[in-house]
Amino acid sequence: MTGSLVGELAGIAARAGALSTAGPSPECAESRGPGASTPPHTTVPRPRPSRGSTGSTDGGGSTKGTTDTTGRGGTEHTGSTEHMGETGEAGRPLVLADRPDGTVVRLGSVVSKAHPADSDRAALSVRLRVAAHPLLDGILLAPLPVPAPPLRPGRPQAPARTQAPSRAPSPSRAPSPSRAPSPSRAPARAQVSRPAQSLAPAQAPAPPPVLLAELRDGRPATLWPHGIPVCPDDPDAAPWEAAAVLLARLHAVPPRSLPGPLPPMRGPAKTARALRRLRDVPPGSASAAVLRAAGRLPAWARGEEPPPGAGDHTLCHGDFHLGQLVRSPAPGGPWLLIDVDDLGLGPPAWDLARPAAWYATGLLAPEDWTRFLGGYRSAGGAALPADGDPWPHLDVPARALTVQSAAQALVRAAAARRALDEPEEALVDACSRMARLPVEPPAGTRASP
Repeated sequence: MTGSLVGELAGIAARAGALSTAGPSPECAESRGPGASTPPHTTVPRPRPSRGSTGSTDGGGSTKGTTDTTGRGGTEHTGSTEHMGETGEAGRPLVLADRPDGTVVRLGSVVSKAHPADSDRAALSVRLRVAAHPLLDGILLAPLPVPAPPLRPGRPQAPARTQAPSRAPSPSRAPSPSRAPSPSRAPARAQVSRPAQSLAPAQAPAPPPVLLAELRDGRPATLWPHGIPVCPDDPDAAPWEAAAVLLARLHAVPPRSLPGPLPPMRGPAKTARALRRLRDVPPGSASAAVLRAAGRLPAWARGEEPPPGAGDHTLCHGDFHLGQLVRSPAPGGPWLLIDVDDLGLGPPAWDLARPAAWYATGLLAPEDWTRFLGGYRSAGGAALPADGDPWPHLDVPARALTVQSAAQALVRAAAARRALDEPEEALVDACSRMARLPVEPPAGTRASP
């Protein structure tokens, strides 16, 4: 990351007109926006004693190490968080995250995010319009309109697309003509006697707001209100019920009522990307274990074919974990989901898989899992039946996320030329166990012989 990128992101945020002089809320150490992560090794939730072997019907066959509970929810996303002065201190920006998948900068009450250069612009545009749709109000943090670029010296500034359309003349007075009437056409009396508003031109519909900017290096950028995240220093206060209800509400939004075409949820694609990167790592016993566990997954969970049951697909977050929650408006607003990069149509069970995997390996206390599962079912969530064993619905997604996280851990360790840490070893160990255990058959099907 360069200072010029931070400056450009901060400049876009400043032009949004919401610069705040207030520092981060005392509710937590930092205020964040979409894509920001909890600092590395600050785990939410904290590790608990293991519940034993994974892969059984009460364990989902999956695990999630503490590296994967650091807010962003994946070892790929636990990059460093750099501070460049307190927010609002002489208008200085605060870097919330700087990773290959995004750079996030806060300036006052606005958070700006630079997305990866290879982002699918069309899909990201649809995701942004979905987040801004009224049906997602109270569920997903809505993006802010991108302001017009600054006026260049010597050039007139074109009107910003985000500006409100020109208002029609007031009905109390007729509009002033831009030129005198033609001598051959004197104004008719009938025109004078008409109500003034009939002279006003028909008001054109307001253009849609511009939600996607392009940085000088070609990367897309977005703007968001800042929010207060789940505080890593108090994992017992994690809002599991609120998170579950938000996911249930997200899964209940009718896709046909949203802007489209809706892209697919990107969870399986991220697993495929992690496995591609793993194959570039020098082979070893750890990478072999992860690849064997991946081989147990159905092709769709590896991103090799579309997920089955398209008729049951819902709008999905695609990358849910506790780091994807903020209170907004800060500091006392309701909890909202953030980060639309993976939003799309898919099997809703994917959004429940990470908490399920944490529970299966003792990283999430049974009472917290019960709160999450009960909250989702009480809200009528589409991913699970109202009662009964949830694991036939959760096993495959939970295993896929474990494989994804273990692959990412190995890639990061190889790049840094270091040994795996304890949470990363736990991920690889879980893959070793998963490779020896059959996948839980999906609900309504029979196990393979």
